[in-house]
Amino acid sequence: MQAELQRKIYTVSELTADIKHLLEERYPFVWISGEVSNFHVPASKHFYFTLKDEKSQINGIMFRGQNRNLKFMPEDGMSVVGLGRISVYEPRGSYQIIFEYLEPRGIGELQIAFEQLKSGLAAEGLFDDTHKKPIPFLPRNIGVVTSGTGAVVHDIIKVAHRRFPGVGIRIAPVKVQGAGAEDEIVRAIALLNRRASDVDTIILARGGGSLEDFQAFNSEAVARAVFASDVPVISGVGHETDFTIADFVADLSAPTPSAAAEMAVPMKSELVGKNMDLAGKLFRWTQRYITEKRQHLEEISRRLVHPRRRIEDLRLRLEDLTNRFVARCREKLGRQRERLNWQHHRLRVKAPTERVRQLAMALDRSRCALAEAVRLRAGAERMRIEELQGRLETLSPTAVLKRGYSITQTVPGAKIVRNAGHVTIGQALDVRVAVGVIRCRVEERFEIDDETDV
Repeated sequence: MQAELQRKIYTVSELTADIKHLLEERYPFVWISGEVSNFHVPASKHFYFTLKDEKSQINGIMFRGQNRNLKFMPEDGMSVVGLGRISVYEPRGSYQIIFEYLEPRGIGELQIAFEQLKSGLAAEGLFDDTHKKPIPFLPRNIGVVTSGTGAVVHDIIKVAHRRFPGVGIRIAPVKVQGAGAEDEIVRAIALLNRRASDVDTIILARGGGSLEDFQAFNSEAVARAVFASDVPVISGVGHETDFTIADFVADLSAPTPSAAAEMAVPMKSELVGKNMDLAGKLFRWTQRYITEKRQHLEEISRRLVHPRRRIEDLRLRLEDLTNRFVARCREKLGRQRERLNWQHHRLRVKAPTERVRQLAMALDRSRCALAEAVRLRAGAERMRIEELQGRLETLSPTAVLKRGYSITQTVPGAKIVRNAGHVTIGQALDVRVAVGVIRCRVEERFEIDDETDV
């Protein structure tokens, strides 16, 4: 009985509170490693996951305030090392680790972030060759986005002017590493795009460095700024063995900043030599062409008859035809004269004077009757024409237009529009009114159900 009176009986809440106190005091912060599983992110943006090894597992939480500073996204199956504090969730009596810091195990955080961003952008198609813009053969001005004080900008200017003296270079100085570098690079690319009429090519460059130094060029914001640039971008970041996200998105990737300058402008001396060679070939081809055509002309001229000789032959032929024509005319005229004399003789013998007088009187009567009939018929036809003209004017499209109506035709094609459904929004139309034509464009159309679609 005494032993029963001295024993301590805990409630579940008391025991859980004591365990919570002991654990949180004994393990305020611990480093722990394991494999991530059951990773999920609810609407609160907190990270919830299970950290496990071969024998055990423990729940892990990383609140939004801490996880937004991570450079990578944890995934199921990823081995990580993290710093956290033990916490007991009393309502369930379960314990968990609330992480303050997390990093990949065996591979750097920046490398993980690089690979994840690279995979995501590649899946979106930002690296596809179909989006690559051609680099101008001979740019008027080159925009350079790099540090304004480093050796890179001087190397680019030196190489560009050595290859093509006089090419314009517009420097957009930016920070190439550290806080704010990413935003400055994005703004510089946007600035050069606003001056697209003055800048033909953009070189995005910096010298060599570590993966940490290339962070700005491995950021999503810079990658999307390069992809969205209307001006072609050449990326020349680091040395030959260095690769950045900007290199994959750029329209052309150079192994070094100096190589980027070489890709941006051609060698002027080579162009001059090539032009001289082409000019020589053109001169020789022209000379050969002229010689061939001259020989061809001489060959043709030997086969041609001189125009003067041709004219003389035609003149002789014309004179012969003229003489033959005159002779035939005289012959025919003589025969007609003989026939006329014969008819005149017969007429004089018969002397039809009376017949002629009667016929003349009949002719006069017929002439008068004909004149009257013509006058009456002309009057009737005039009235009919006037009546038809009045009806025609009433039915004429011009008269309809004068009453305020119009005729609408498509452009092009000049087809008459009889139904609002036959036109499209934005289509150009010609509206013919009584005086002139109005060119307009369709903004809206309204169809009336009770009208027949023709």
